[in-house]
Order: sequence, then structure tokens, then C-alpha cells
Amino acid sequence: MQPLSVVIITYNEEQNIARCIDSVKSLADEIIVLDSYSTDNTVEIARSKGAVIHLEKFRGYIGQKNMAIQLASHNYILSLDADEALDVDLADAILNEKNSLAHRAYSMNRCTNYCGRYIRHGLWYPDRKIRLFDRRIAKWGGLNPHDKIQLEGEFPIHHLPGDILHYSFNTVEDLVWQNNRLSSIAATSLYNNGSRSSWFKMLVRPAWAFINGYFFRRGFLDGADGVSIAVNTSHQVFLKYSKLHRLQKAKLQTKTTLLAKPVLTEHKSLASDG
Repeated sequence: MQPLSVVIITYNEEQNIARCIDSVKSLADEIIVLDSYSTDNTVEIARSKGAVIHLEKFRGYIGQKNMAIQLASHNYILSLDADEALDVDLADAILNEKNSLAHRAYSMNRCTNYCGRYIRHGLWYPDRKIRLFDRRIAKWGGLNPHDKIQLEGEFPIHHLPGDILHYSFNTVEDLVWQNNRLSSIAATSLYNNGSRSSWFKMLVRPAWAFINGYFFRRGFLDGADGVSIAVNTSHQVFLKYSKLHRLQKAKLQTKTTLLAKPVLTEHKSLASDG
């Protein structure tokens, strides 16, 4: 049986970390937790569950997750967030796969729990992710906060049955708070990557997010929760492009001010000479 390291990044996850670790105990040869100096009991709980603890100041999702996989002892990595856990079917599938680990990368579905209910339609499901991989040919990339595993070459991706269970939103307020936080991170990442916003993007892309998630991806089958998720997803897209627009406007104003300063100085100098 091939060895497997499970890596988890954490910050103030005392409500989630035990569930996450318990879900992988049957298949992990080691569990690595990279914590960003939590102020709650995350580290103590993780250590009591047998995890190896490392501490590092948060360097963004991508940087933190790449550091975590380098701390592992084994080349095959299962990477999870602290608010995730494997369901029984997925845990069994990974355990069976450990007999050979014949593929270099494996994908799996992620199912989010929203206010106590698992959401299985709309933009949130199946939300396929590569989370089991050979670190020698894979690394985290993408744009914060939407990190993803990128393979360094053309490798087939084997899909596993079962779900990663995602416990991020116990209340509607959790979703609203997360949307505001992640839209700020996304706007900054997009700006730094050279992307720019416009009135068209602020109007059309949120509308498309709602139509796509609620109608084409059948979010309406999740009832009132489907409506709430579709509206909030649309709002997050609007916030992202609105904040990006404000960033580029602020940068433009700063640039204009800096360019104007030498002119004003020159005029003042000429007036003094007269």
C-alpha cells in the first residue's frame, strides 16, 4: 500500500478541525497541519488528534498551501481545508486507491452544507476539485482566493466517487460575510494580474451568474436555499467587479496626482522668479 500525507491549512478552526482529521484517519499515513498562529484551540485539538503541527504566518491561500505540501513526508498528497471532511464513500475510494495509486492526480466532487442542508444543484455542485495528487507534478496556482491544483504536464485525471463535505456556511450571515471578504481578495488579485472592470462587467456578469446557477444549473431544485445561494453568488460577482473598478479608479487618481505635482512645482518656481 502506498503512503499518503494529508495536509491541512488552518486559522481559528476549532469548530471544524476535529471533524476534518477524523474523516481521514483511516487512510492517512501522516496528517500535517500548517497553522497561521490561531488564537483559539485549533492547534491543541489538532495535536490531540495526532496531527503534526507547523506554524507559519499566512502568505495567501496559494502560498500557504504550497508550503504545506512541501512539509509532507510522502509524495502523494491529499489536501483539504479545515472546514472540509470526506464522506464515507470518498474515504473508502481513496483507501482502495492507495493499493496502487496508479494515477498522478485524482479529482472528486465537493458538496457544500448551507444552513444545515447539503446543496446538490446550482453552481455549488458538483464543484469538482483535484485534491489527491503527486506533488512532484503538481502545485497550487490560480488567483487568490480561487486557488486550484495545476499539473506540470499532460496527465490523465482519475475521478473518485463520493464527496468532500464542505461546512462553510452555518447561517446566511456567514455567506454574506464570506462574500464580502472573498470579493475583496479576488478584486485585488484580478487587479494585480492586469484584469480591469467596467460597467458592462458589473451589470452583465452578476446577472449571468444568477441565470446560470439558478436556471441552467438547476439551483431552483434546492428550493428557497437555491434562491438565496443564486442571489448571493450574483452579489459576490457584483462586489468583485465593483471593488476592482474602485481599485483601478483609485490607482488612476493617484497616478494623475503624481503626474500633476511636477507641473505645479514648475509653475510655483516660475512665479517666484518673477
